[in-house]
Amino acid sequence: MILRTQYLERIRPFYDSELIKVITGVRRCGKSVLLRQIADEIRAEHFDSTEPDTLVFVDFDDYANRELTDPDKLYRFIKPKLSDERKTYLLFDEIQNVCDFELVVNSFNTTDNVSIFLTGSNSKLLSGELATRLGGRTVSFHVMPFNFREFCCFKEGQLHSETSEGHLDESMLLDEYLTWGGFPLVCGQELAESRRVVLDNLYNSIVLRDIIQRNKVSSATTLENVLDYLIANSSSTVSGNNIAVELTDSVRKVSAPTVYDLIRYIEEAYVVGRAERYDIRGKKKLRFEAKEYVCDLGLFHLRKNRVKDEWNCVVETVVYNELISRGMQVYVGKLHKSEIDFVVERDGRRCYVQVAYVMASEATIEREFGALEAIGDSYPKYVVSMDPVVASRNGITHVRLIDFLRDESLLRLG
Repeated sequence: MILRTQYLERIRPFYDSELIKVITGVRRCGKSVLLRQIADEIRAEHFDSTEPDTLVFVDFDDYANRELTDPDKLYRFIKPKLSDERKTYLLFDEIQNVCDFELVVNSFNTTDNVSIFLTGSNSKLLSGELATRLGGRTVSFHVMPFNFREFCCFKEGQLHSETSEGHLDESMLLDEYLTWGGFPLVCGQELAESRRVVLDNLYNSIVLRDIIQRNKVSSATTLENVLDYLIANSSSTVSGNNIAVELTDSVRKVSAPTVYDLIRYIEEAYVVGRAERYDIRGKKKLRFEAKEYVCDLGLFHLRKNRVKDEWNCVVETVVYNELISRGMQVYVGKLHKSEIDFVVERDGRRCYVQVAYVMASEATIEREFGALEAIGDSYPKYVVSMDPVVASRNGITHVRLIDFLRDESLLRLG
């Protein structure tokens, strides 16, 4: 089991906080394992053999807990376990399976001595039901499938469980990661066909359970067409109007409002992430021409339908997902005559990142470095590519993709 260290480090300061800890992310990205790791740390820190264990863990995807999806039964199950003298830790996995869960959670949070942790596969946990009821008394953490460092640790552990000797080649691991992604269930499969089957089942589960059923989508075909478009065009500018035109034919008409609703449902299930545009000189966010990035490259290769610029798309997508996994806010930068792939921010600090597959020509080099050189401020600037040899210029740092993915310290915010 891979310890999700980067997420644990962010969540630990809130273990005893009265804020409700909400852990979200796409289905099967590892939220449940992370929640169990949190439970293990809390038990190790707060309980010993002479003290009662006041931690309650409920997995609502477990059929054994099916009756607890009724809010009244959940309340009656939990209430006797609470105490005014000692804090009780409530860890609820896939809480969205509980009808009106926010009412029960709010009751425990406001009347009892508790620390509450929730996981779910839909951002409505924050933007809708929970935010409305709890009025800001939440703190959220977005979990992604394995990043490349975690993927390498998983593969090394898999190798050493089979043999005490040997070491995996990092470049081969990168090729595998860029093809099959980082869903833990997929990483555990040895055969390509097995990986494809697992990805296909995962995709169908996300579509059925987290999008169609939850949002009562009337046309599964239209949803799949929009979803396939977003996945296949990861890293591209998305327009609901253009998608609607492309999907409309002589038999059916698809409206732009319908497409925008479906895009929102897909985003809420964390299948894709949105990067809004940011006017660097005007220092303001722009509400148009956002880009969408599929959360895992395994889904991209499962559903892709294009060959042109495929590797540029792959590299840009993996860099975006890596930045999100590090807890960064990521925007697409806009200058007067050029675009910056990523404006990266956290805690009031910033850097700029350009991404390319390879710097194969002087024109490519000039495009990537020139765009960064046109920015007038002094925040750190980076170019990330798959070139085996890097060449920085004018204070702009050129980083190999594999080094960027393996070493967080190579990216510095100013």
